[in-house]
Amino acid sequence: MSTPSLPQLQRAVQLVGPDQLQINESKPVFEPGPHQLLCQVEVVGLCFSDLKLLKQFSGHARKSGVTAGISQAALAEMPHYVPGDKPTVPGHETVVRVVKVGSGVTRQRVGDRFLVQTDYRWLPTASSASAFGYNFEGALQEYVLVDDRVITDPNGESMLIPVPEDLSASALALCEPWACVEDSYVDKQRQTLKDGGQTLVVGETPVDQSRVAHLKGKPAKVTFTTADNLAQITDVAFDDVIYFGANAATVEKLFPKVAVSGLLNLVQCGGKFGRSVVSQIGRVHYGAIRVVGTTSSDPAEAMAVIPPTAEIRPNDKINIVGAAGPMGTMHVVRDLCQGIPGITVYAGDLSDDRLAALQKLAEPLARKNGLTLRSYNPGKTKLTEAFDYIVLMAPVPALVVQSVLSAAPRGIINIFAGIPATVSAEVDLDAYIAKQLYFIGTSGSTLDDMKLVLSKVVSRQLDTNLSVAAVCGLDGAIDGIRAVEKNLMPGKIIVYPSCPGLRLTPLPALADKLPLTNGQWSKQAEEALVKGMVKS
Repeated sequence: MSTPSLPQLQRAVQLVGPDQLQINESKPVFEPGPHQLLCQVEVVGLCFSDLKLLKQFSGHARKSGVTAGISQAALAEMPHYVPGDKPTVPGHETVVRVVKVGSGVTRQRVGDRFLVQTDYRWLPTASSASAFGYNFEGALQEYVLVDDRVITDPNGESMLIPVPEDLSASALALCEPWACVEDSYVDKQRQTLKDGGQTLVVGETPVDQSRVAHLKGKPAKVTFTTADNLAQITDVAFDDVIYFGANAATVEKLFPKVAVSGLLNLVQCGGKFGRSVVSQIGRVHYGAIRVVGTTSSDPAEAMAVIPPTAEIRPNDKINIVGAAGPMGTMHVVRDLCQGIPGITVYAGDLSDDRLAALQKLAEPLARKNGLTLRSYNPGKTKLTEAFDYIVLMAPVPALVVQSVLSAAPRGIINIFAGIPATVSAEVDLDAYIAKQLYFIGTSGSTLDDMKLVLSKVVSRQLDTNLSVAAVCGLDGAIDGIRAVEKNLMPGKIIVYPSCPGLRLTPLPALADKLPLTNGQWSKQAEEALVKGMVKS
């Protein structure tokens, strides 16, 4: 079964090289193979992550080739698989409708409407995981192909989440960025050595095996070596790296030995590094590596620092750096509505106009929940407080360095903005370890995160349309991405591929043309927009 008279060609926004976006007026509409579905894109939200892909292109951790989880022969059957230097179509916050299915597809039918979970964690790349809109083409096009072998996880769950007809496509698509915010707090942290993993133990002098025998977890193999012999260990990544000593140069050599989702445990044995240490902070977000330490000689004391999740805690003093942007606003709203008592949220942004808009939206939530919201412009106000929780919304290494200095003891530093995996910074690890701090970073979201946020939207507990600031068609999408780059909009930009000719248009400019709800985007406004543009 299929929808008749599908076009052979379509319009699409393509990224063809670093910082090279173009509109392809005649991109093929792929015919689905036996395991594939062709979907019409209803809407797609623009994300700061699109900008990271724009700048890094083939260097982005999610743009490289799939290394496991599916055969290369199967990947060769997928014209929408575009790793490395191949042009890709960005866009991952989307709602689609199935218009054609392959002969082997049994779960989805023509006409089904889905929210797309875009994070394929079971299909690893060299330093991250595969994703829709990265090494698989995304939604900034009229029609997008997906493959059942890619979108089905090892437990048999599909990444196409059924959604109701009575909600706007925009509200549903925005579940994706909200789910990424949620995941950064609820992602479970490994608190033991990895069962079945590889452990490397390094000392400035030979380490007695008894010093790690009491640690929880059952690695498959434990390798002992000294700093002098470290160079002999090549082409091996370890799930756990434990270092006894306080030589900064040795630590800098250990970071590359840590595998994706690996843990680096720094046991200073009473010593100090005595200088900042070049640390691979970009891998905290994209490689999910974690760093802990102790001033003592017991690695178990460092492991005890690891929290079960990165959730905010009662009475936390929270500093959200870059709070008034689209994603920062979500963090502010989420933390104020999480039901955690006694918290104070400091919302920092360099734009007074965006701060004013955030204050108008979030202050009523703070009052309702008996919490405190304090907005500030770091260009005008220098904070002297120590913070229990810091969220970094800009991919700036210097902010990570500063956060170590401004964090309170047992502070959590959420590196939410994806610093490129290849980027390092000189971090005061003496302060990091003495304060028992913890870097957290997540990329994307899980299926459960998406379903949780979707349930809040369906029940009307959460109106994700509150974050919409502007709309456009594909003709305005490149301008929209540039607006994200320059922080020109106080909220999300929503793209409607079915609206040709629609340039980037802020909501206030539509107030007398569409039925906005108190100036906000709505299902009624969306329906009027699409209907009007189709007729024009």
